[in-house]
Amino acid sequence: MQLFRTKYMPLFLKCYEIIIFVAMIDQATIQKIFDTADIYDVISEFVNLKKRGVNYVGCCPFHNEKTGSFTVSPAKGIYKCFGCGKGGNVVNFIMEHEQMSYVEALRWLAAKYHIPIEEKELTEEERREKSERESMLIVTNYAQDFFVHQLWDTDEGKSVGLSYFRHRGLDDATMEKFGLGYCPEAWDAFTKSALEKGYKKEFLVKTGLTIENDRGMFDRFRARVMFPIRDLAGKIIAFGGRIMTNDKKSAKYLNSPESEIYHKSRTLYGIYFAKRSIVQQNRCYLVEGYLDVISFHQKGIENTVASSGTSLTVEQIRLIRRLTPNVTIIYDGDAAGIKASLRGIDLVLEEGLNVRVVSLPEGEDPDSYAQAHTTQEIQDYITAHETDFIHFKTSLLLQQAGTDPIERARLITDIVRTISLIPDNITRSVYVQETAVQLKVEEKILYAEIARIRRKESGIPTVAQRQAVVQQLPESRPETGKVEVAPCAEEERVLVRYLLKFGMEPVYAGEVDGQPVTETVGEYILRELEEDDLLLLDPRWFVIQTEFRTHCRQAGFMPERYFMTYSEPEVNMAVADVLSEPYELSKIWQGVDAGARSERESLVEFLPKIVDNYKMRRVELMCRDIDRRIVDLQASGNVEEMLPLIRRKTTLNTIRKSLTEKLGRTL
Repeated sequence: MQLFRTKYMPLFLKCYEIIIFVAMIDQATIQKIFDTADIYDVISEFVNLKKRGVNYVGCCPFHNEKTGSFTVSPAKGIYKCFGCGKGGNVVNFIMEHEQMSYVEALRWLAAKYHIPIEEKELTEEERREKSERESMLIVTNYAQDFFVHQLWDTDEGKSVGLSYFRHRGLDDATMEKFGLGYCPEAWDAFTKSALEKGYKKEFLVKTGLTIENDRGMFDRFRARVMFPIRDLAGKIIAFGGRIMTNDKKSAKYLNSPESEIYHKSRTLYGIYFAKRSIVQQNRCYLVEGYLDVISFHQKGIENTVASSGTSLTVEQIRLIRRLTPNVTIIYDGDAAGIKASLRGIDLVLEEGLNVRVVSLPEGEDPDSYAQAHTTQEIQDYITAHETDFIHFKTSLLLQQAGTDPIERARLITDIVRTISLIPDNITRSVYVQETAVQLKVEEKILYAEIARIRRKESGIPTVAQRQAVVQQLPESRPETGKVEVAPCAEEERVLVRYLLKFGMEPVYAGEVDGQPVTETVGEYILRELEEDDLLLLDPRWFVIQTEFRTHCRQAGFMPERYFMTYSEPEVNMAVADVLSEPYELSKIWQGVDAGARSERESLVEFLPKIVDNYKMRRVELMCRDIDRRIVDLQASGNVEEMLPLIRRKTTLNTIRKSLTEKLGRTL
């Protein structure tokens, strides 16, 4: 069960989410989109491509480069950048470039090629939910038009709203880009207008634009300048409003309430306008408020988003992680505010992002600093003052602790707890070393405390518990709980390449009753693996292994095509990466007189060796792990538990000797 959770569950859950979405679109329609969409036609809208042989080459849109390493292969229907490594099919490109979901990318391509989307018949509940969501989005779009009109075309909007924005240093182009608006001071100006236009009261109330109580119906945002909030795809899902009157009983800023279309914890202000820049710069700047984001964008620093004054949530962090693993959080000079937000940054670390922090000069916030400085000055300040979060937090808390030993002990516990949240072992070790120097504490003390915290809070088993689980698995896993993919990565890539390129080609499999028997390359590989209970370690290749077994006997099954259009983007992107690699003979067999033979020509000779070589690597991993466990048991004096391991090691050595003879190696 532990193996399933660590190895396969994350990918299975992701596949399940995509299947739920894709189930709404008829499979025949999906295939028609793939068949119709020309990858050169699509990518050339975004990248200047030049023909080179049978392929096209250009500068990669996903990272900065001067010499083009981005290749598009119309024949294979894939793209690949040999600089940054990104690759995939036409749907993957739209997902990556436009930061869309899989379904959104399919719809984008369908619209481009005028392909009607055939959806399965919805249940009554599904139809109601879909209709309600669409109705709410129609209402928010009307509200946006209404607020923009009020800002630019009415006397009240110009004198109150427009003058306020201009006083804050915003130019007209920036206001239009972000769709800023104004809601009049009248009690029900928006509500009355919407009802007159035929919009239903039900959806005005559900979006939170209108409030209904015993006194009647009135506008939630009256007398406020308006900031529309968009989701990642650009749809307006909510609003934020800043009050323009001196009513001290009303909140300065007010947001739409939670609704079917708006979940504050899953939304970042400015993400729609920032997503492309975040990907290109491979960094996200995180600020606090609407005007902080807008002012940075006006200065050309467009990879900036805000949590809109709320504490960071896991969903918001994962939204950033879809675009980049690197986050720089920009604070104003308020130390109290910084301390209050430290818990949010702990969440960022726990999700595996690289966090850096910039503290602005006292009295400045991102908005005011951007207004008073040039783009270059802002960027120079960030570069000069950003620091990693652990060092920043340690320095901040050290100042507060002073020389008080009790406070310093609490500080050390707090910092260690933060370091323990970092999922990557190497990164965690680096921080332990640096923090030990900064706090003047021995590293081993910090490591011991981190181990205790991680066992207690993260559910990591003790050594005894882990050994009990490991003994039940077909082979062991490293103590981190992660799948040990790296030692077999190259062998698995070769196996998958053969499955994809030659999986349906027949090969000789021996004789039965004097008659030659054949099986396909795919059947041979799967049979050899399954006879030894071997599942591919990489979750992407595991999906291909299981899916291939399901479909390999179906007439017309073409592995390359099937997995290039597979509904899991991680799988078909990895497939594109494997297929785009130039063929090179493995170093293991370069001594064989193979000359310049192609993969197909050397297929019969090398296929058994490729499979046996993979088996050898897996046996070596199992032996290595058993040796490690035997050493641990020797140290603890537990002889009884060593005996089954020794017997298993003997069996594995026999298998290894047999494989060695077949491969022509020496032990």
